[in-house]
Amino acid sequence: MNALIFAPVTKIAAAIRQRDVSAVELVEAHLKQIGVVNSALNAVVVVTAEDALRQAKVADDALAQGKPVGLLHGVPMTIKDSLDTAGVVSTWGTTGRAKFVPKADATAVNRLKAAGAILLGKTNTPELTLSYETDNLVYGRSHNPYNLDHSPGGSSGGAAAIIAAGGSPFDIGSDTGGSIRLPAHCCGIAGLKPTSGRVPRTGHAISHIGWLNALTQLGPMARFVEDLSFIFPIIAGPDWQDTAIVPMPLGDPDAVDLRGLRIAVHTDNGIRAAIQPIADVVGAAAHSLETAGAFVEEARPSGIEETLSILSQLMRGADGGVWVRRILAEAGTQADTSSLNRYLEMEPVDAARMVDLIARWDRFKSKMLAFMANYDVILCPVNAYPALPHGTFAGENYPGFSYTMSYNLTGWPAAVVRCGTSPDGLPIGMQVVAQPWREDVALAVAKYLEGVFGGWKRP
Repeated sequence: MNALIFAPVTKIAAAIRQRDVSAVELVEAHLKQIGVVNSALNAVVVVTAEDALRQAKVADDALAQGKPVGLLHGVPMTIKDSLDTAGVVSTWGTTGRAKFVPKADATAVNRLKAAGAILLGKTNTPELTLSYETDNLVYGRSHNPYNLDHSPGGSSGGAAAIIAAGGSPFDIGSDTGGSIRLPAHCCGIAGLKPTSGRVPRTGHAISHIGWLNALTQLGPMARFVEDLSFIFPIIAGPDWQDTAIVPMPLGDPDAVDLRGLRIAVHTDNGIRAAIQPIADVVGAAAHSLETAGAFVEEARPSGIEETLSILSQLMRGADGGVWVRRILAEAGTQADTSSLNRYLEMEPVDAARMVDLIARWDRFKSKMLAFMANYDVILCPVNAYPALPHGTFAGENYPGFSYTMSYNLTGWPAAVVRCGTSPDGLPIGMQVVAQPWREDVALAVAKYLEGVFGGWKRP
């Protein structure tokens, strides 16, 4: 059973369907593992043990009776606390919702449950997901399973930490500036930020209602790339509530031929160069893809160095905090009990500067897209650094986070997979960016790199 809690979701699902193991046994094993590791990690902030065991018994009975079952029948999961879960406290990391129990599931959660997945509990997030450090005034700080003095990243840090430690097979993260990809990098797991317009955000803390909706996407997080490919189609597609979602067909990662892929690689985005251990891992990954038949050359998009300036203005100052104030008000959080004062104290820009900012964003996207006419993939760091010590994300280190921000601004798909280890024993992830709607290409390249470099390693 210990081997199964660290197994791929695909293997767990098959074992349940074949009745090699019961859903009850799997849920019990994962709950036990959460009990072992969570006191150190503070990754799972609500545990739904009683309900999970009840659902597992129902799942086992359904199999025994020969009833049709979904792809995730009996498979345990956790869900980031920024996503609503019916009947289970969903705080969004903000004090106004400390005891809030939604009546309905977020769309993504509903689809996973419909496929048979069983909720083990909720994973920690910073307030409204708006930090690269997973810490809030409701549940406190989460820790990295590879070094408790370091952060698991944010905002999906609780999810990444518990997945890496074997307490959950998978989770759903959200990503506004790197919040799936950074924790995946910090905790050595796999993650996918899909193309903007793939997965409905209905029921997420940062809702699809507002002018910044283009930055935020939901996607799967798991230990193995094959599980991203397995889970992603389940949550993708219109729900007829999120107006940005497009009914685009999904490609098959297994049908992608690496031979002839055009890959641009860089380790310096013009904002902050990656430290040498990360640059070395990127170089090794690039060489590996070249030997597999891909065309690889050093290149970076023109204008990518504007990433930090544009996204920081969009997130922190463009509207003077109106966007954040609206969400806090909806949550019932008073300003003096929020950790988001840096947003609330911003001065709004005037209309002329706002128009100029949107125009800059449009020009940025146009330049980036023109670059991708010549490449299928961008291979680059997730961050300039491995997981950082707690409390060191702001100031001098902040430009290092710009590697993920670029692809929230463009809306392109990006996968992360572990490809190395720092001298201090911390995971090093690789970011694989593909053209719009080509998650299949990003996942195929990530799976190849996982096979070469080993991917996730147990803490």
